[in-house]
Amino acid sequence: MTIVVKNLYPEIQPFASQLLKVSTIHAIYYEECGNPAGAPVIFLHGGPGSGCNPTQRRFFDPAHYRIILMDQRGCGRSTPAGETSENTTDDLIADIETLRKYLNIARWHVFGGSWGSTLALAYALKHTVQVVTLNLRGIFLSRKSELDWFLGDIVHFYPEVWQKLVNYLPKHQQAKVLNGFEMAIFNEDIKISAPAATAWNAYESAIMRLKPADDAPETKQKTPQEITEQSLVEVARARVQIHYIKHQCFIDGDAMLKDMTKLKDIPTNIVQGRYDMVCPPQTAWALQQAMPHAKLVMVADAGHSAMEIGVTSALIEASDAFRSISC
Repeated sequence: MTIVVKNLYPEIQPFASQLLKVSTIHAIYYEECGNPAGAPVIFLHGGPGSGCNPTQRRFFDPAHYRIILMDQRGCGRSTPAGETSENTTDDLIADIETLRKYLNIARWHVFGGSWGSTLALAYALKHTVQVVTLNLRGIFLSRKSELDWFLGDIVHFYPEVWQKLVNYLPKHQQAKVLNGFEMAIFNEDIKISAPAATAWNAYESAIMRLKPADDAPETKQKTPQEITEQSLVEVARARVQIHYIKHQCFIDGDAMLKDMTKLKDIPTNIVQGRYDMVCPPQTAWALQQAMPHAKLVMVADAGHSAMEIGVTSALIEASDAFRSISC
């Protein structure tokens, strides 16, 4: 059997972008790309805390889709960066719905990876009528077993990576890694919070792919301003992620699985790397068992990253197939 590899669509630029005020504290950044009159699709990024990037525009046919990317509260270009007050999953669901109404969209396709898959499912359960299709990657439901894996059990596969994270903390904090990093990353002194956030974020990056990325090392020396800006990005991302993990992402993953029958009429695609060390495949399998109508693609030679060839191809294949489903 010949396997057709789907490549990312060409780079595109937004035709619209702005900050949308969603609370007394928060304004969320969103952008629109592709066909202004096309079928709307909302991209929900991972993390929690990551924010969107230009590559994520390229999972969709720009001639067909009106592509909408949104940075969640405290993330990316949303303001204030790293803010955790008034920042829960219910708040994010409300923001997605606020954005849909603001853009005068009746129904839309929903795409989410990693934490974005959690948010996509939570949104779909609450606003089922508004969801045309679900295209999901690297499934995460924030159940205790999943958080335990990320916060320690990973040592069975990445002992050196886990030990590097643990060793960043003083000995008396190493028994409770999450608490130790929370104390450091939420410290108001950037000289304390930035290095801790960088170490925390590097941990997830180190277990992201089946094979390490072969990107060429960056040779350009950064200016002091660029270093400061990058430090603030690292801190904001880590603060939001730790805030969510501390609260089990404000969801009950087991309860969500039991409710998946509500989504039986929504065409659903699930893409999962067989060797995903961030969000292990058992959760994707459990989701498909709860959604028997969903298509599960288990990519044999991939980890967690959406940029691994098999995962990228499967996601684009689904978004292409969903072009036949009208909004």
